[in-house]
Amino acid sequence: MTFDLVGLPALSRTAVDRNEPLRGNDSALAALWPKARVLVVDTRGRTLVADRGTRVVDRPATEFGDQPPVNAVLLGEQDGVAYFAVLMPAEDGEEVPPARAWGPPEHTDEPQWLDLRQAGATLDDVWAGLFTTAAALFQWHRLGKYCAKCGARTVLEKSGWTSVCSGCGREEYPRTDAAVICLVHDGADQVLVARGPEWPEGRFSVLAGFVEAGESLEACVAREIHEEVGLPVRDIRYLGSQPWPFPRSLMVGFEAVADPSAPLLLADGEIAEAKWVPKADVRKAIEEPGSVPGLWLAGGASIAFRMLQSWSGANYTG
Repeated sequence: MTFDLVGLPALSRTAVDRNEPLRGNDSALAALWPKARVLVVDTRGRTLVADRGTRVVDRPATEFGDQPPVNAVLLGEQDGVAYFAVLMPAEDGEEVPPARAWGPPEHTDEPQWLDLRQAGATLDDVWAGLFTTAAALFQWHRLGKYCAKCGARTVLEKSGWTSVCSGCGREEYPRTDAAVICLVHDGADQVLVARGPEWPEGRFSVLAGFVEAGESLEACVAREIHEEVGLPVRDIRYLGSQPWPFPRSLMVGFEAVADPSAPLLLADGEIAEAKWVPKADVRKAIEEPGSVPGLWLAGGASIAFRMLQSWSGANYTG
């Protein structure tokens, strides 16, 4: 039994043209600035969201000056409106990595600071895409302050999309680390879920891992599943992909088939628990979170959620 994703993963949605040629066109950006909108992101990767998690509280560009500030990044342009993002500095001058959020937030009509894990599934296509792009860019900025070749400080150009070394002049562009994520099932009505040691008990997802140098995506799927739970897999098939800027991954989704009667050999330090779960339980855990004892699944912003929803046929309205 094969299946297809019932829709785009939450963070793969986009509705604004990135408009790459604009990034280095200062005169065009200056002309667009008076009507532009700005997304403000804090150093935990959060932005202000209102209306029960559905609307980003963006700000008019003119609040930030008569022209784009040096720290503004261009996210895209649509119908004559440019969208920018700015990073709100930490009060103590130090950037704080995003905190892992395990459960859904309490969505209220009042504005609250939420990150992509919390709000990525509830925002519309426009703001989900813009927020994902902003989070990915700011993570790249945070990790790429120094040249990988000579160690000198880097300077951002082209609206935050190019890093230039102040020493040797080397240019670099936003980095993405490829990772595979695979829903392993038995070809019928059971799926394999697992949790890492840092995950709370009862919180499960599908298996994932980073692609190694010189490795194909399919080979990575087979290797990671075998390394993490000791299972050989077959019938590996691509499903879809999703950016995951924590800090800079691209999750490439697959399905594969394995024998549920084979012993599970958990990788020490990587997998704390793994188990086969019936389709009916997965469907119920998605439709009624908390209704299946010991089974909380990946959040709605993740491609893992979309994969499990699609495989199980769960009805999810967000």
